Amino acid sequence: MFDAIAGRYDFLNHLLSAGLDRRWRKRAIRTLALTGRERVLDLCTGTADLAIAALRSRPPPARVVGIDFACVMLQVGRKKIQRERMGDRLALVRGDATRVPIADASIDAVTIAFGIRNVDQVALACGEMRRVLKPGGRLAILEFAVPDVPGVGALYLWYLDHVLPRIGRAVSRHDDAYGYLPASIGAFASPGEFVKILRQAGFTGISPTRLTFGSVILYTATRGD
Repeated sequence: MFDAIAGRYDFLNHLLSAGLDRRWRKRAIRTLALTGRERVLDLCTGTADLAIAALRSRPPPARVVGIDFACVMLQVGRKKIQRERMGDRLALVRGDATRVPIADASIDAVTIAFGIRNVDQVALACGEMRRVLKPGGRLAILEFAVPDVPGVGALYLWYLDHVLPRIGRAVSRHDDAYGYLPASIGAFASPGEFVKILRQAGFTGISPTRLTFGSVILYTATRGD
């Protein structure tokens, strides 16, 4: 499904979020407090927007690796990296978030943007993130949620159920992908439940920050010793 919409994926992300997705990614990268020496892993990297955002930060990390399961998404990402001339600092690898092909305690920071809900075994993926992080390593995850602000939640659900799928189908020409999005948001763990999953995986200092009326949650955490 993701390979089928890869060519229109970035355009639709910007369109359907009214451009806010760029701001959310920048916010996530800022929480890492990069110094310029870090190795960063971007899991569920898709077309590498968050990985590229990391390298655009000041100072940028020393090295970024993006991992995703969808081949065509990675192909789109590699073209963007080539245009940005980031190939010497950013590598994309096909892989599984529940079996990350990276050594233990070798990464300084892990990021995910809107991908953790697409992983079948979320707890296992969180355990893998902790495994590859160095003690004290930082985690930043962006994920959609249903706002709990009175009135806003109902409007958001109406947008997800009626507006977003129609625009998504018209632009991507894929019948299922943008019906999957609202269904996956509703099926994913609540912020409180996901915090528990992170805690059970061995993360500490877990903080869920609500962005844009709570339609997006930025989860930050640190690997405990």
